[in-house]
Amino acid sequence: MEDQCYDHGYYALYQSRGLFPGNSLRFDPDGHLYVHQRIDYPCAKEAKQVITPPAKKSYNRRLVLDLPPLPLEAGHITAVIGANGSGKTTFARLLAGIIPSDTQARLLPAGTRVGYLPQHPYAFHMRVQKNILLSKADRERCQQLMAALQIQHLAKQQAPKLSGGETARMALARLLMQSFDLLILDEPTASMDIASTILAETLIRDYCKRQGCPVVMISHGLGQVQRIADDVLVLHEGCLAEMGPASQVLNAPTDPRTQQFLAFYRG
Repeated sequence: MEDQCYDHGYYALYQSRGLFPGNSLRFDPDGHLYVHQRIDYPCAKEAKQVITPPAKKSYNRRLVLDLPPLPLEAGHITAVIGANGSGKTTFARLLAGIIPSDTQARLLPAGTRVGYLPQHPYAFHMRVQKNILLSKADRERCQQLMAALQIQHLAKQQAPKLSGGETARMALARLLMQSFDLLILDEPTASMDIASTILAETLIRDYCKRQGCPVVMISHGLGQVQRIADDVLVLHEGCLAEMGPASQVLNAPTDPRTQQFLAFYRG
């Protein structure tokens, strides 16, 4: 009920200010926001679980990440949480194939379509709409995504002149132009305000459910994790502390490291 109250409360506040025109967002029976106006996602392969192989990464002979195989469920958002330096971004970059692990160049099989949004997305020196169309030349879908993220009024603006939050929304739209077997998001809403965060979370959830692919999302916001995650993975000093359904990990964690982390960030 807390999530429902949060969603309804903030949605009502920003709806009253005209930030969600046309009733584009609605609530499902569980009280979660979803995109009412259907977005035409590209055709996806049959969704399936992704199991990551063991992952190890060292820098200057110091082991910074050592994880066992991890199951990422199809159609689930897995939030990755942990203190600074726990290995969250390293894990995301390994999964995305940006950096090699100590044992192999890529963690996932060849042909796996992976979408990756880094912490600091790049704005190419062109207009916002052209930035988004770089991902796929589909103007109708581009318009749908810009509308869902409330950046259609920025379509003709030069992307490098955007604010941090606007750049983040543009980059998310650019990424979601395509269909993926696995989507990896590294703090996608860190630079967004509350209204933009609600829009982005709703779009991410909508993409995940309609595409059916696993989504791995790094987040420092426990409130966000409660709102959006199906599963939670907790990292501690490069190791797996705990992984399981979000309700269990957040409300009844079994590992002392998870308990300590949650107690600290909840005050």
